[in-house]
Amino acid sequence: MPPVLILLTLLLMLGACGGEGDHRGHEVKPNSRPYMTFIKYVDANGNRKRCGGFLSPSLPLTPPGLCPLSLHISHLHSALYSSMRVILGAHNIKAQEETQQIIPVAKAIPHPDYNAENWSNDIMLLKLQRKAIRTKAVRPLKLSRANAQLKPGYVCHLAGWGRKSLHATKGTDLLQEAELTIQDDQKCKHLFHYYIKTKQICAEDPKQIQAAFKGDSGGPLVCDNRAYGVLAYGKAKSIAPGIFTKVVSFLLWIRRSMKPSNRC
Repeated sequence: MPPVLILLTLLLMLGACGGEGDHRGHEVKPNSRPYMTFIKYVDANGNRKRCGGFLSPSLPLTPPGLCPLSLHISHLHSALYSSMRVILGAHNIKAQEETQQIIPVAKAIPHPDYNAENWSNDIMLLKLQRKAIRTKAVRPLKLSRANAQLKPGYVCHLAGWGRKSLHATKGTDLLQEAELTIQDDQKCKHLFHYYIKTKQICAEDPKQIQAAFKGDSGGPLVCDNRAYGVLAYGKAKSIAPGIFTKVVSFLLWIRRSMKPSNRC
């Protein structure tokens, strides 16, 4: 594997770092999800924002990064990127842990076919200013294989620092994880008018105990130790399925974007 790491992420429909974040789940063992990243920045109005993401083995570009944003493309500009910081190796985001690496974002590469009307192709690359250092607390998560598919009923996991309940007013400081089950595409199309089964995955807890809540946009849907999706959106103030961008549908675009001729 090349020694460079990348972060995987999207743009979201529900406001800055707002998509439906993570759980009613449980706290994970510190640094047991070494691929998780925490993103913080200041928006155009001076408001502090936060969201999640994950590390993945890179393609040959130095140093690239893909990370989660909950902004419409029209809001993306250089001033925003200059304020972004990616925190790797974190468990408690309020603590100055020795395992943490903080790296500024240099530039973003949004998907050229992103559609702000139906939130399709909601993915982009963020180039980091320097390469992440691989440690026990900072390790990549493999992407789904080409042509990989998940059948309804398959159990996966979602981690992040999002709100822990519908009534919480802010995200959690400690990394949490929820267990979610892949849902039938027809059910998701009924609940979400813009759902696109070829580009998105729908997952929820059938018992409606754990869920995707506000604050963990960009978090990975992990199945068999691979990233199959990236949290994109859901229904506000509801224990409804979370909609994830389907990683396998964008593998070719990721590879093309990371070719030397496309370096930024």
